[in-house]
Amino acid sequence: MIGESGTVRREEIETADPVVEFGAEAHPHVHADISGGWLRAAVFGAMDGLVTNISLIAGVGGAGVPPRQIVLTGVAGLVAGAMSMAIGEYTSVQTQNEQLDHEVEKERHELLHNAESEQDELAEMWVARGLSPALAAEVAEQVSRDPEQALRIHVLEELGLDPDEKPSPRAAAVSSFICFSIGALVPLLPYLLGFPVLWVALLAGALGLFAAGAVVARFTTRSWWGNGARQLSLGLLAAALTYLVGRAFGATLG
Repeated sequence: MIGESGTVRREEIETADPVVEFGAEAHPHVHADISGGWLRAAVFGAMDGLVTNISLIAGVGGAGVPPRQIVLTGVAGLVAGAMSMAIGEYTSVQTQNEQLDHEVEKERHELLHNAESEQDELAEMWVARGLSPALAAEVAEQVSRDPEQALRIHVLEELGLDPDEKPSPRAAAVSSFICFSIGALVPLLPYLLGFPVLWVALLAGALGLFAAGAVVARFTTRSWWGNGARQLSLGLLAAALTYLVGRAFGATLG
């Protein structure tokens, strides 16, 4: 409290709640999603959509097919790829969650029938991490008093996964579907907007690759231009290879 003279009274400082004072000066922060949920699926979907359709358009364009067939190929690639990505992401994430549930049940069984051994195992892991044997044993004993907490700690320590924070299969499927569709649409846009020229479509795809890489860099420690250049170079490599294959097959069939 501030007295009439404008100074802080000593007794108020001494009786201040340390938790409140600490909380006022703390700098809370939030971590990004690294559990393999929507972000990984979104990035994978966007990059896959871009690379897939840029490569498809480069391949059939290199073979010399007319613009109408290039658009048909690109649209088919967009629909098929988006559905494949969504189904694949949903199945893979759901399977991962079911496997985790299976491992949790195995650990629950061990805690129920071999509680003492599991407690010793937990203490040994903490000793390996630098705790003294006495302290590790005391902490393991404290944790083991709550069966559900003990189960969660064992799963975290042994599997490196939190059973309470599983990624959502639906979120992964939806984000991959949407981002794949957006990525695959980019190299198609010139054709759909009335510019049926292969190099314009490839230029649009290249800009999309660089932009996608630059945006993704926001979630990492890489620079935006470095990440953009990496995605651009990888995507153009794939497009160049499929273009050459298309040219070779086009010349052979012709």
